[in-house]
Amino acid sequence: MYFTGIIIAICTFLTIGIWHPIVIKTEYYWGTRPWFIYLVIGLASVIGALFIENTVISAIVGVFGASSLWAIGELFEQKKRVERGWFPKNPKRAADYKQ
Repeated sequence: MYFTGIIIAICTFLTIGIWHPIVIKTEYYWGTRPWFIYLVIGLASVIGALFIENTVISAIVGVFGASSLWAIGELFEQKKRVERGWFPKNPKRAADYKQ
């Protein structure tokens, strides 16, 4: 039996699950300003995946990088969700939201 696909699928699921609360917490504490950090992490991971010979590890690093890049858009969407009242505003950053 070959478990490569199952391992990659589980790691993909966990990676997406990890990024979800990271995006929420990032927006709550720092707003959308750290988007550049997500970009650097994502590009470094995707480029790094190109140089990893092991298929499973390369795929996991690539998925992590792609998830980081996807999180940039989610960070800005999270700000909109907060503005709509779907998530709590950080009272220390209330001026950052549209009134």
